Order: sequence, then C-alpha cells, then structure tokens
Amino acid sequence: MAGQNSCSNNKKSKACGELEEFDAIFPAIVDDLTKTGLKDIEISDAIQWFKKVIEYNVPFGKKNRGIAVVTSYCQLVTNPTKDNIRRARVLGWCVELLQAYFLIADDIMDSSITRRGQPCWYKKPNVGTIAINDSYYLESSIYVLIKKYCRDQPYYVHLMELFHETTLQTVIGQCLDLTTAPPQGNVDFTNFTLDRYSAIVKWKTAFYSFYLPVAIAMYMAGISDTETHANAKTILLQMGHFFQVQDDYLDCYGSPEVIGKIGTDIQDNKCGWLVVQALNRVTPEQRQILENNYGRDDESKIKRVKELYRDLNLTHVYTEYEESSYKELKTLIEKCSGSLPKEVFMAFADKIYKRQK
Repeated sequence: MAGQNSCSNNKKSKACGELEEFDAIFPAIVDDLTKTGLKDIEISDAIQWFKKVIEYNVPFGKKNRGIAVVTSYCQLVTNPTKDNIRRARVLGWCVELLQAYFLIADDIMDSSITRRGQPCWYKKPNVGTIAINDSYYLESSIYVLIKKYCRDQPYYVHLMELFHETTLQTVIGQCLDLTTAPPQGNVDFTNFTLDRYSAIVKWKTAFYSFYLPVAIAMYMAGISDTETHANAKTILLQMGHFFQVQDDYLDCYGSPEVIGKIGTDIQDNKCGWLVVQALNRVTPEQRQILENNYGRDDESKIKRVKELYRDLNLTHVYTEYEESSYKELKTLIEKCSGSLPKEVFMAFADKIYKRQK
C-alpha cells in the first residue's frame, strides 16, 4: 500500500537499503545464479566461468540504479517488511545485472579500454569475444532471479514486461547512437543535432537508468496505473537527459582516476553533447577543424578538438546548462509528481547534481 514513508526520515536506516546492506546480499545473488549449476558436472566449467563474469563485471559500479529501487520503494510504502526489502534489493541487483550486460557489449562496440578503473572484460586475457556470450548470460540471469523471488507476487508479469521493454528501448538507443556516427565510419555531422542527441539519450540511457528503478518500486508498491507511471516517466526521462549531458562532459574533462574510465567520445566519433554544442557555435573555419580532427584515434587530433572546445568556452556553457537544468528539473518535479512523494525524485536529482563521476 502506497503511503508516507516512515523510514525516509532516517536516511541511515538499514531498512532503506543503504550501500552496505545492498552489497551484503551480493554473495547470495551469485550463489542463486551459480550454485545449482555447479552440481551438474557437464556444465560446471561454464558455470565456474560465469561466476567469474558476475564477480568481475557486476559489483563495482556506483550502484545508484540498484539502490534506487530500494530507496524508492521505502519512500512509497509505509513500514515495508524485511522480506519485501530483501526482494527490492534483489531487483536492484537485477538492474545492476542489466547495466553490466549493456556495458560489456557497449565496451566491445566502442573498443573501450577501461571500465570502472579496471580493464574492460573483453580486454582480459583469454576472454576476447567470449564476452559477447557472457553479456547474454548476465541478461538471462535477471529472469532467473525474478522468477525465484517474485513469481508469487501480483506484480510478477509487470516486472517481466518492464525488463523486456527496457532492454528493447536501450537496444534501440544503442542503434541510434552507432548508426548516427559509426565508430569506424567517415565523419559526417549531418545528424549531429540536438534532436538526435536527445533521442539517443532518451532511448539508450534514460529509460533503464532512471525510469526502470522507480517503476520497479512503483509496481512493488501496487502502483500500476498508466497516468502515475506516465507522470513519473516524464520526470525521470528528463533527469536521464541531464545525467547523460554530465556523462558526456566528464568523458572529456573528468579525471580517469575519478570516473573510472578513459574518455573516448572524441575518437569514437560519438554524437555527444559537447560536439553538438560546438557545431551550433562554430565558424566555417572552426567547423573544418572539427571535420579534420573529430573521430580520429590520434592524440594530436584529440588535443586539437579539446582546444577548439576551450576556444568556444564549452566549460562555461556546460556550467550554465547544469544550473538551469537542475532548476527546471525541480520545477518539473513539483508539477508532475502528483500522488508520488517528491522525495522519490529529489533523491535522484540531488545525487547527480554536480557529480564528478
């Protein structure tokens, strides 16, 4: 039953799913996905391999998406039971498994080097393109957990449909991203527009990173009506756009030691926020500089693009964007949150505002 949350007044409450409690159930998640298979001798080698896949790729992110399932649920339900808190944490780890599945595949497609401060999985010795199959395993694992923990719950079908729909949405976004600017293709800025950028962000990032965790919590809390979900989606997709702009900025200006990866958007020919902003400001001569240097894996050319960004004062443009977008987001939360507690959305917004990684 939805209602005012008693544990929202106590941010340190273990029942609200803080990081330590969330991390504490991860070994049980690994057991759920591997222990039974290890007993079957003919597939035990595969299961032992997949155990390494899970332990390397899943638990080392910021876990904001997974924890958001638990905190959102606590804000929607009065006095949640221990069983339901645990169920919310399991579903939070399902979101983290989905994230790991996307990242393994994304790193291969982008020829990335590092992820979360360590080599990308496909870059590990003896892995290579086996990582493609490993990503399929992580996605499949989601449905093993949902079946085990939620099959007898009234929202089981909602969850199954939500994860399938979210996966498709993200795959569509990835397609838009890759076909707008193929990693090994010729540089062509024809489709590098704010509208295309917004579409890529919405489908590739915002649905799974922002709407999915809150939608899971809403279904768990018995909130399944179309209007309330539509209102939540309006807020959360806008928040996802805000988040991705930050991500694009940090890819260029963030420290690899802090963000956990080496930014590659320039050499990967990405339709990112910075290059779109640059294209809207350049002189014909500066556009030629971009065309000559963008999308090339050459340190001198990457440096030249960054110099052009500096000449266009894009750091200031970003700072102004961040401030105005945060204010717009708060206004949107006031307008569209409806019967849902505003804290559900503000917890997200405050966590990502002025983030450094």
